[in-house]
Amino acid sequence: MSLFNLLVSKTIMHVPGPIVGIFAKGYIAGEELKHAVSVTRDLNSKGMMATIDILGEFIKTRDEATYFKEQCFDILKGIDKEKLDANLSLKPTQLGLELDKEFAFANIREIVTLAASLNNFVRIDMEDHPCTDDTLEFFRRLREEFPGHVGVVLQAYLRRTLDDIESLSDGLLHFRLCKGIYNEPREVAYKDMAIINRSFVCCLDKMFEKGAYVGIATHDEKLVFESLQLIKKYGLKREDYEFQMLLGVDPGLREILVKAGHRLRVYVPFGKSWLPYSKRRLKENPSIAQHALRQMLGMKSKSV
Repeated sequence: MSLFNLLVSKTIMHVPGPIVGIFAKGYIAGEELKHAVSVTRDLNSKGMMATIDILGEFIKTRDEATYFKEQCFDILKGIDKEKLDANLSLKPTQLGLELDKEFAFANIREIVTLAASLNNFVRIDMEDHPCTDDTLEFFRRLREEFPGHVGVVLQAYLRRTLDDIESLSDGLLHFRLCKGIYNEPREVAYKDMAIINRSFVCCLDKMFEKGAYVGIATHDEKLVFESLQLIKKYGLKREDYEFQMLLGVDPGLREILVKAGHRLRVYVPFGKSWLPYSKRRLKENPSIAQHALRQMLGMKSKSV
């Protein structure tokens, strides 16, 4: 890691919001749904799909959960109205998981019910490790009722993930696989990046072996390479998987994948709660800040 990246990673959580906003610009669609719709329409025109997410998590009141549920309804209806090639991502704590598990499940079920009626899809995001069991339970319950309309995220840095793939393999599997970004204790998560990368490949191999549809979520070209080898190994067709990337991160790599004929979905976040999301992303990938700084200074920038 370069000195600049190390500095960003160690200090970003203490940087004032307005400064973070400068560096995060381009990685958030905006504060309102119309901004996400506009960004998604542009991505669609370039042959890319999207998943739209309203930012916000770990809410404290039922009223907040109800607000986010209504926002998710609006996203799904907006996608349908605008005929966008997009789906919805949501977080269980955004819908009340830390308040009442069954309350949260009921909220998510209402959202998935609407998605199914519109022939769309909901991705249940994975948060920090105390949420893992409940999140996987939600997925297990909903996939039986709404097959093909709901999926979940698994994180390669968690020590349990290979076992989770196995335990879920008694039903329809629809995953997003990512490395993971929360600061987890060593008891539950790998800390060495080489091990995390190896775990990512092992998890993807097992997912494909089990017949899962996988959104391969990475900007790491080493992992893209390994993923392509597994796609060849299992003889997968274009519609059997997709790559997924964050808005604003390494557009060069995503264009390479699209031109090579692969399906690619871009994560399009919007909302007023952009600051915590931006700080986590900058901590995870300090090269974003370096890329933004180069743009501000009018310097030629490498892809991140």
